[in-house]
Order: sequence, then structure tokens, then C-alpha cells
Amino acid sequence: MNIGVDAAALGMANAVTASTADVNSGYWNPAGLTKLEDSQLALMHASYFANIAQYDYIGYASPIDDRSAYGISLIRFGVDDILNTTELIDSDGNIDYNRISLFSTADYGFTFSYARKLTVRGFQYGINAKIIRRVIGKFADSWGFGFDVGLQFEKNDWQFGLMVRDITTTYNVWNIDEKEYQKIADAVPGQNQELPESTEITAPKAQLGLSKKFIIRYDYSIMAAANVNMRFAKTNDVFSSDFVSVDPALGLEFGYTNLVFVRAGVGNFQNIEQLDNSKKVSFQPNIGLGFKYKGIQVDYALTDLGNQSAALYSNIFSLKVDLSLFRN
Repeated sequence: MNIGVDAAALGMANAVTASTADVNSGYWNPAGLTKLEDSQLALMHASYFANIAQYDYIGYASPIDDRSAYGISLIRFGVDDILNTTELIDSDGNIDYNRISLFSTADYGFTFSYARKLTVRGFQYGINAKIIRRVIGKFADSWGFGFDVGLQFEKNDWQFGLMVRDITTTYNVWNIDEKEYQKIADAVPGQNQELPESTEITAPKAQLGLSKKFIIRYDYSIMAAANVNMRFAKTNDVFSSDFVSVDPALGLEFGYTNLVFVRAGVGNFQNIEQLDNSKKVSFQPNIGLGFKYKGIQVDYALTDLGNQSAALYSNIFSLKVDLSLFRN
């Protein structure tokens, strides 16, 4: 649930908490759903780690009336066709490759979003209810649930946003197949002798956003955006304390006649300890392109999963469709 959706947002280093205003707002800030004029559908697919892992997303959102809207979305991140070698050696101690089977491990996130405009002009809020499903073959599975809350405010063409993820903490309860676990319990003497913890808690995170769109001679536009991402724990983020760690992100989008878009962003600023115990600040650069025509928008992002020196770049494509296109 931390990877993100929509190539347009990923191309801007996820700095869209204040500006998001479409079907993908269900992920970035549900308050943005109030800006929908009609129903929208979004799709995204990405391959990670040399096509080992697959990430898929589908989202739908629609206005309820002139003050409220709702959305639903489903995310899957999985690795398929993993070799299960727990029964590779038969009862006589012989290796039998026919005893190898395949399994998948996958995380699923289902989100229902609701957003509404407040009576105070320029303010809107949104709420996410999330159900988390995690499966590790036949070895273990879990169910979890959590909530997000988002706010947006507009004043003099400036946009402000606040998104608090897992505000109540997201709680996962695991069910471990003890019979399958015993097959690997003694694989390394003295290790794996006890079952893993059966509960998993995701702590809250907050994102503050600011953005403004500048129009240049009618046809050209520049949207500048910034995020302050906060985790309430000490991490490797560039600003870190025992109470909160802060990671900034900056994004730019250049548009031409609301038809063609070029995007760039930088984020994920981290203090990385070097071999000589010194620290170096790393960051994650992103670039992207977009094309929009008659209610259909195709976006592309090239994003580095690690930092500016890693070679784990991923090509991400997403599609957004305004469903009013099919009613005209």
C-alpha cells in the first residue's frame, strides 16, 4: 500500500496530496474525489525486480451529488510461480525434483472511499476504509483493516492537502499453517523453532502537500507541488528524530493545451551510511509523460525504486478513462 498508483503521480515523486482531483484520489487523498465531474475508471500495471513481481491496480469513482463522491479500488502486488522445495527430499533421503511444486505470494488492498465538501468554502474531506488480504501460498494468510483521512483546502489558486494514512493503525491478523511450518522448522538447527508473530500493526503516517498551477499565455501551464512526508518513528529519512522522521518530495508538471504533459519529481531523501561510517544523502528521481484526448488519458513514468545510483528503474503505465465519453 506504500508503492503508489497512477503514473502521473509517480512521475511527480508522489507530490500530489494537495492537487489530486480524479479517480486516483482514493489512494492519494480521498478529499480530491469531490472534484469529479463524472464517473472515472483507472488502470495501472507495473513490473518490479526484473519482472519477478507484478503490481496491478484498478479504481472507479463517481460523484454522488454536487457535494459528495465515492470510490472503490483494488491493488495487488504479487510474486507468482515460486518454487516450493520443502518436499524436495523424499523419506529415503533422495532428491526428487518431481516433488517440487509452485506457489504464489500476494498482497491485496481493497479500499472504499467517501468524500464530501464542507460548508466552509474551499474545504473538503475524505475517508478511506481499507481491507488488507495477504497470502503466502498455503503456508500463511492474513486479514487486516484500517482507515485513512484526508483534507484539502483551496485559497487564491493555492491548494493545500493533508493525508493521514492508517490513522487508527492498520491491524493484520495472520493464520499460519502449522503443518506446513513444521516442514521447515528444523531446516537450520536451532532456528525457526517458534511460530512467527500472528499480529502485524502498521503505524500512522502523515503527508502535507502544497501546489499551485500557473497558466502561461493560455496554452501552457506549469504545476509546482511539494509534499512533506512524515513517519512517527526514527528512520533514515533526511530529517529524523525519535518522534518524527521527515522526507520531502518535489514535483513539476508542464502542460500544453491540457493535451500533452511532461513531468519530473524528486523524493525519498534518505541518509545512507557508507562503509567508512559517514553518511550520504540519497534521493529518488522520477520523470514522466502524459497524453490526454477526449476523456482518455495515458500516462507513463520512469521511476527509480532505490536512489539515483541504483539500477532498479521501472517503466510504469497507467490509463484513466472519463466514462462520460461513452454516454455522448
